[in-house]
Amino acid sequence: MGSAILVAFTVLAFASFALASDPSPLQDFCVAIKDTKDGVFVNGKFCKDAKLATANDFFFSGLRKPGNTSNQLGSMVTPANVDQIPGLNTLGISLVRIDYAPYGLNPPHTHPRATEALAVLEGTLSVGFVTSNPDNRLFTKVLYPGDVFVFPEGLIHFQFNIGKTKAVAFAGLSSQNPGVITIAKSVFGSNPPISDDVLAKAFQIDKKMVDYLQAQFWTNN
Repeated sequence: MGSAILVAFTVLAFASFALASDPSPLQDFCVAIKDTKDGVFVNGKFCKDAKLATANDFFFSGLRKPGNTSNQLGSMVTPANVDQIPGLNTLGISLVRIDYAPYGLNPPHTHPRATEALAVLEGTLSVGFVTSNPDNRLFTKVLYPGDVFVFPEGLIHFQFNIGKTKAVAFAGLSSQNPGVITIAKSVFGSNPPISDDVLAKAFQIDKKMVDYLQAQFWTNN
């Protein structure tokens, strides 16, 4: 009887420890400081007095307008996160609208703080994500209007319009501030640039190719 109680207590203790973990960060990093006058509030934004809230705090009309796809990738992502909808603060969700020109690409990228569920409204998209090392498995599917595909948190994923007409998709993300890291821009368009010695060895290409890629204009998509 005593051992059973001990086991039950141990399980409860570990469960309590697991539940006591830190909340997921809502920014890339947070450097500790001692003097709060130079500090900022993190993991969300300051809250408005609930008595002063209005319907407009929970409203955004920006997703009704098509995004401008006149760029080298032929796509545009329009976000609806806590920066556009203040009422999303602390609610752990956000949205995006993605417009694609014919053969437009939303290039390989990750969301470090969110899982994404994408629904196609118009057009035909080839989508996929790649799992982490060591397997690096590619999961891919062709989506039609009404289809939904899920991209797990933190994994590299993409969408490519394989049709001859425009495409439109909406996606929900499991964070008010999911973040986005576009792989090509982060690697070849960082500020300041990553050493060409590093990139030449990492990608097994010569430095001239690295210099060429770093000289390109990388969009924010």
